[in-house]
Amino acid sequence: MSNQVTIFDTTLRDGTQGEGISLSVEDKLKIAQKLDEFGVHYIEGGWPGSNNKDIEFFQQVKALKLKHAKITAFGSTRRKDIPPEEDVNLNKILESGVSVATIFGKSWDFHVHKAIQTTLEENLAMISDSVAYLKKNGLEVIYDAEHFFDGYKNNPEYALQTIKAAADAGADWVVLCDTNGGSLPEEVTQIVGHVVQVLDTPVGIHAHNDCELAVANSLAAVQAGARQVQGTMNGFGERCGNANLCSIIPNLQLKLKYTCVKPEQLSQLTLMARYVSEIANVHMPLNQPFVGSAAFAHKGGIHVSAILRHSKTYEHIAPELVGNKQRVLVSELAGQSNLVFKAQELGLDLDLQNEETKRIIQDIKELEHQGYQFEGADASLELLLRKASGEKVEVFEVDSFKIAVEKHKDDANVRSEAIVKLLVNQQEIYTVAEGNGPVNALDNALRKALVDFFPDIEQMYLSDYKVRVIDEKDTTAAKVRVLVETSDSQNSWSTVGVSENVIEASWNALVDSLTYALIGKSAVSRKEHVVERAGLLNH
Repeated sequence: MSNQVTIFDTTLRDGTQGEGISLSVEDKLKIAQKLDEFGVHYIEGGWPGSNNKDIEFFQQVKALKLKHAKITAFGSTRRKDIPPEEDVNLNKILESGVSVATIFGKSWDFHVHKAIQTTLEENLAMISDSVAYLKKNGLEVIYDAEHFFDGYKNNPEYALQTIKAAADAGADWVVLCDTNGGSLPEEVTQIVGHVVQVLDTPVGIHAHNDCELAVANSLAAVQAGARQVQGTMNGFGERCGNANLCSIIPNLQLKLKYTCVKPEQLSQLTLMARYVSEIANVHMPLNQPFVGSAAFAHKGGIHVSAILRHSKTYEHIAPELVGNKQRVLVSELAGQSNLVFKAQELGLDLDLQNEETKRIIQDIKELEHQGYQFEGADASLELLLRKASGEKVEVFEVDSFKIAVEKHKDDANVRSEAIVKLLVNQQEIYTVAEGNGPVNALDNALRKALVDFFPDIEQMYLSDYKVRVIDEKDTTAAKVRVLVETSDSQNSWSTVGVSENVIEASWNALVDSLTYALIGKSAVSRKEHVVERAGLLNH
């Protein structure tokens, strides 16, 4: 049997049934293009008989120059007691212009009686007639046997009759669906193994994740003989989601030695996953296997000490195989190895035996005890390390700042104004700026004070701002931690500030953010510009 596994992506159809997920036509077209580049074999675009959005998608997707994937339209078998030629849904599939149809039918006798309320014989005819009609019109047909595993466990003889009806009518694939997501891997192995023995048509698997076994069940099905896997990017889908292709594909290809996509395509998996998550406006879990930002992150000092010697000590694969990267986190759990690793990333030389290095570790642990969190604030950590290595990182000196917040009874808006006084190359800079709130006003004033010296600041913007109360029992006197994310046209970086005063915490994070950005520029060009600017100010 071939070791090639066909990947069928249903993010655009089944994935959009997940709570909180909605994709526009433009969103779906963008994702379809990326899926094609990634190397999936089938992209299920939607159900043309159900809504106008999917009809529009099938019209527009024809303009995409897809190199690899086939677009497939989804639908059901014909309705009971209606010939296929008169069935609206089947004809909508034909009208969509696709070359591949994916239709589902009932495999569970309980559903036949209760859901569609017809006879077992009529259900078999519905399956056979629908497949034959689509084949007669020149389409490749993938038959999804809905609730097959539940049907097989309840009435194996009838469940097998349903898929034989599809196969005998010419279906190109028969896909066994664990629609309720309640099957166990050993059940999937046994049932798929039996189906593969009695059916000549190639078999696929479509698993749901209600028992958090969709990935395991998909792998079990392939090992039992299935050669098509249906799933979604990031496991999007109804209820608990569909089988997550971001876990299935690397497990099949790297662990079980099946072929799904090309190695260079697999190395784009992390980008693919994050792209889909971004388009769908859904936060991707940090600890998502293979593609999450924490998938290859190390925090414990003993772990980091080991991976410095060899990454295999605490990594099951090389992160680069799936387009991810190794990360080392620095926290109160960190040892010297964590700091040495981070320093090496920055090209800094920190000696394990150096007393200064040991002092930094203690300082970081003390700061974390006070509420700082450097795991999500790499830029603030880098500033600490650069100071420890003897670098001068103070690009400007803060003399003072002042905030005024004003609300008039006749004005619906609250006005915030910030006054900032800085020293840049011994020149005193005094600025005033307004903002939507006190933090925004401070950010505007700080940038206004520095922009003439550092024009690149105009390309930077505050992309995220988070506040967390560290110890809620202290109520209004509690310390707060502020995380600030700043971006420019190419990069993003995060900084942290902690204080009992949210304004001070925000200010510290903002100062770190701009300091970090500015020390990354050429020291020579910066110095020349500062001198030039100082000369202008003196005239």
